[in-house]
Amino acid sequence: MRIANGHNLRIAVQNDGRLTTRSLELLRGIGLEFEEHERRLFARCRNADVELLFIRDDDIPEYVQDGVADLGVVGRNVVIEQGSRVEELESLGFGFCTLALAVPREDATRTPRDLDGRRIATTHPAALRRYLDREGIDARVIEIRGAAEVAPALDVADAICDLVSTGTTLRMNDLRRLGDVFESEAVLVANPATLLDRERAALVERLRVRLRGLLVARRMKYVTLNAPRCALPRIQEILPGMKSPTVVPLAEEGMVALHAAVEEEVFWEVMERIKEAGGSEILVLPVEKVMR
Repeated sequence: MRIANGHNLRIAVQNDGRLTTRSLELLRGIGLEFEEHERRLFARCRNADVELLFIRDDDIPEYVQDGVADLGVVGRNVVIEQGSRVEELESLGFGFCTLALAVPREDATRTPRDLDGRRIATTHPAALRRYLDREGIDARVIEIRGAAEVAPALDVADAICDLVSTGTTLRMNDLRRLGDVFESEAVLVANPATLLDRERAALVERLRVRLRGLLVARRMKYVTLNAPRCALPRIQEILPGMKSPTVVPLAEEGMVALHAAVEEEVFWEVMERIKEAGGSEILVLPVEKVMR
């Protein structure tokens, strides 16, 4: 993957945080070879005209917007909060969280609209203000830099608006979830000008094709099984695949083998139904890459 003008395609990645490890795994998964070192700003890929830029996650949207980086891997919440002029190319399937409203457990508040006239502490003031304006809620937004969940206990605010993953932090601080502002995950964003450059856009598209193949594969399991030929119509109805299962006759008269890719989300339910329909010797294998 080379660019004729010799200028590297630059991808901004969080230098240290909850998205860092998964971001680097993803980039290696699409075939980029590089070495990262602590406190190193750049990492040049050995097998492509690509280099990684390691910076704070809050800086990634701005650096991509301004053309310092062509692409960036960052939480959608950061992009929304900053209102950055970048183009979201792909959702990456990790770093899931929700910007949520919460109040003390014993608070009488039952809906977000009950926050009218009250104080809300948040590290996402711009996103929260847009939400309040959209919903017609006249609340006072208190911007804080540290942990929002302690604000009600310190009488800094009546409610909070913070990122929630599992909800454990809310429960530990005796807070109750009231409503959601938006859902977030890690996304791949691009500088719009990069996508207008023919050579650079071509390289971006090659990376996106690989990325989609990797993301699809992570949601799939490869399944092989044996079944009586008479059970084939029923099993084919049950067994999802990218198109249809592959059917191979076996040496044993009246038996066939089926091969198919199954989404992991429905995997166990599908396997149980296939067994009931006559499937046996069911073998499950991981899928590394998918090219459609």
